Amino acid sequence: MSALSVRLPKSMHDQLRELANEEGVSINQFVTLAIAEKMASLKTIEYLEQRAARGSREKLLAALAQAPDVEPAEEDKLHD
Repeated sequence: MSALSVRLPKSMHDQLRELANEEGVSINQFVTLAIAEKMASLKTIEYLEQRAARGSREKLLAALAQAPDVEPAEEDKLHD
């Protein structure tokens, strides 16, 4: 495990303490989870960009052409 010292404005630290308390976790856990979520988000964007670069409109249309033309099951329908 590594230690990281971060300087925060008092108002941000107060909000951080309050949010961590509301979540029932320590400030350390809250910050760790927040960083993990941000990293996952950025890695997901990178992954999707790489997948998009490998794909093509023709491949998409070919895959869609193979899908059956049927109504969705009742439990799969969107209802207003």
